[in-house]
Amino acid sequence: MTTTNTSTAEPPLTRSTLWLMTIASGMVVANNYYNQPLLGKIANTFQVSEASAGTVAMLAQVGYAIGLLFIIPLGDMLRRKRLIMVDFVLIMLSLLLAAFSPNIYTLMVASLLIGASSVVPQLFVPMAAHLAKPEERGKAVGIVMSGLLIGVLLSRTVSGFVGEHLGWRAMFLIATGLMFVLWIVIYFLLPEVHPQFKGNYKSLMKSLVHLFRTEPMLRLASVRGALAFACFGGFWTTLVFLLEGPPFYAGSDVAGAFGLVGAGGAVMASVTGKLSDKYDTRYIQAATLAMVIISYIVFGFFSYSIAGLVIGVILLDLGLQGSHISNQTLIFSLNPEARNRLNTVYMFTYFMGGATGTILASQAWQLWRWNGVVLVGLVFSSLALAVHLLFSGKVHKAS
Repeated sequence: MTTTNTSTAEPPLTRSTLWLMTIASGMVVANNYYNQPLLGKIANTFQVSEASAGTVAMLAQVGYAIGLLFIIPLGDMLRRKRLIMVDFVLIMLSLLLAAFSPNIYTLMVASLLIGASSVVPQLFVPMAAHLAKPEERGKAVGIVMSGLLIGVLLSRTVSGFVGEHLGWRAMFLIATGLMFVLWIVIYFLLPEVHPQFKGNYKSLMKSLVHLFRTEPMLRLASVRGALAFACFGGFWTTLVFLLEGPPFYAGSDVAGAFGLVGAGGAVMASVTGKLSDKYDTRYIQAATLAMVIISYIVFGFFSYSIAGLVIGVILLDLGLQGSHISNQTLIFSLNPEARNRLNTVYMFTYFMGGATGTILASQAWQLWRWNGVVLVGLVFSSLALAVHLLFSGKVHKAS
């Protein structure tokens, strides 16, 4: 039998703690996305196809999903800070393996391990929700997620620049150094949060299935999020291939610079968190998912225009992050004692969706170039909105 312990007094969520988690989330999640602007250079180094290079990005998403499934639930059972410190060692070793990979297969393994270990932000997000006041929970989640999104976007900008001037291996070496510095800072500044789950690992994992079966809101948010993130992963993985060809003939630094364009999505994360504390999330979801669909329509009609791509990126990032924060605010309100596990179920599904979108878009590029990528994005985004419109009303009534 399992129980929970709520007697331990928790530290308050101070501004400094919130900002530490926000900055750390951005720096750690960046490890998953450094590879995307570098895929063309990786393909050239190992003399493999663009689709094979795209597998490196896909495996980072699969690895992240694996880490979410097997590491994040431990946040409800083990001391969070200790778990985070151990995980950082795994991150640094994985990054070093990527930097010194002798062939594409070693790099694929390293990418899988980088993804699996770089799940620390998904310990910070429920930690922020747990320590925040109930009336400020959405705001706290939104702030941490803003940092995470900025990390995703700036990772492409930084790696594109580094890859163009120092080579793709240098990016993974620099990332290792950044993780070491952050590891030291977290050791001294992050407060400890004690576990609430009293049971063994087997019962902890069984509870994931139980939560998925008994929480219809969790199921809806997970499917909705996975379909939306498939659009995101598919676009960013193939953008570098589009920009390398006519009429752009651009390097990895230009592909990475598009990360700056999507920075508005970070603002959307914070705004949506506040809105989700006050308004019906069904309307927020409908509006944000519609933005994702419109972004792919823009990509379809204006793919050979930098201005068109910029507009599409802004819409895609605003829509995806708005939907994502709304989903997370909803699931964190379901069961306070199981927030890490709720987040595990949601984020595992979310990143499996991202991995699916990444590999399908890579294959679509190989077969039909950009038109195939746009088709994949339109199918996934339309399905996300359809699922929301068909089931959100029923689920909200049942809840």
